[in-house]
Amino acid sequence: MIPAIEPALADDWFVAASSQSLSAGTTTRTRLLGAPIILFRDETGQPCASVQHGPRETDLRPIFACERYTLIWVSFKSPCKPLFAIPEFDQPGRRIVPCGALGVKTSGLRVVENFLDLAHLPYVHSGWLGQEAHSEVKRYDVNRNQDTDELWATDCRFWQPRAALSANGGFEVEYTYRVMQPFTTMLYKSSPARPAAFDFILLCVQPTTDEQCLVYSVLGYFDDVSSDAELISFMQLIFGQDKPILESHRPKRIPLDTRIEVPTRADALSTAYRRWLREKCITYGVHRHESEASNHDQTL
Repeated sequence: MIPAIEPALADDWFVAASSQSLSAGTTTRTRLLGAPIILFRDETGQPCASVQHGPRETDLRPIFACERYTLIWVSFKSPCKPLFAIPEFDQPGRRIVPCGALGVKTSGLRVVENFLDLAHLPYVHSGWLGQEAHSEVKRYDVNRNQDTDELWATDCRFWQPRAALSANGGFEVEYTYRVMQPFTTMLYKSSPARPAAFDFILLCVQPTTDEQCLVYSVLGYFDDVSSDAELISFMQLIFGQDKPILESHRPKRIPLDTRIEVPTRADALSTAYRRWLREKCITYGVHRHESEASNHDQTL
């Protein structure tokens, strides 16, 4: 049987595959929020999706699907709103490089929160995205857009020895973070090739279970020097440094109870993200405190 999908997530868009992986004439099986998902393309090349709702492979119910940003997206119910817009995606001169998916044994929400964390850069990515001699996180602004219900962190500045593959040396990098959905975020950062412009990294998490996920990244760079393979390799290098730390987190599910993990002043965006998840009543991939679990069980 298909697991119950919580209302806060049932009518939202989730990435379920990369466009490259869904070839015509083939069927792809995956999992999303614990549910078995089947993906294929119809005779016109459009992506289609079904959820398996019974024990037999033929027990299928169609669900919503679309293709955008080099990814296949699905929604279990009629989407509450269109997929978010990324105006920069179609900007002339910008290279779009999909980096595939990497599996991580932790809550998908943990992955998003780690992506939003400036403070870990000098220690986990030393020599690349940070350096211990430059570990201070300067004050930045965090706002919630009332029209789109997105989180934005602006004026984030951090010194990096090699902010991108095309960078020739260290410099202070400006970051802007955008959180569009609980499992989807992106980063705009200073472009070494175009000082007045920003590169971007789109990070989309497919939560296969409460404690496992697939992480898709798509690069939007101004870089005429590096090959696609080199850009993907650099991204995998950085993510490879994050993965063992992400998988060592205990609990694997993200705690939203403020009594469990106390953030520092440098964690303004992480704090806002957790508050945002609480207000959205997100429970998938969330660690419940014993008192919360007890109270919940008493109401069943």
